[in-house]
Amino acid sequence: MASSGFQADVRALQKQLAARHLIYQHQHNKQMSCPAMAQLLSNTLYYKRFFPYYSFNVLGGLDNEGKGCVFTYDAVGSYEKVGYSSQGSGSTLIMPFLDNQLKSPSPLLLPAQDAVTPLVEAEAIDLVKTVFASASERDIYTGDKLELVIINAAGIRREYMELRKD
Repeated sequence: MASSGFQADVRALQKQLAARHLIYQHQHNKQMSCPAMAQLLSNTLYYKRFFPYYSFNVLGGLDNEGKGCVFTYDAVGSYEKVGYSSQGSGSTLIMPFLDNQLKSPSPLLLPAQDAVTPLVEAEAIDLVKTVFASASERDIYTGDKLELVIINAAGIRREYMELRKD
């Protein structure tokens, strides 16, 4: 889960989700699936809708079929399964760039189409680095460091990239 917004609320939300995930693991003797975590996050945010967590989240992982899934949220728990997403102050710069590079169809087309250009891992990593480098040069609120979490068949690994050198 990647979050933007008020960091105290983000930490409180992460702590709440970690506790609920641990309870789930003890009750069911297995890890929670990404779609189940997506629903749990939505319910948790919706429960606090009158005094919401000021956090905007993107949740990614593998679904029950082993395919990648990405969910994007607003502050009160409304969520949508998408091919890719961005949250935070730089998202207004990042999303059009991703739309262009991934040749996403218009969300206004009916029936809805899920035709995101497939990328190999190295291309996807380079695209994310390029997008964030571009956003950080134009948005003063985008952070100084990028943390990429890469999930694949070999496991989970992290890469870091400095965004601003000034």
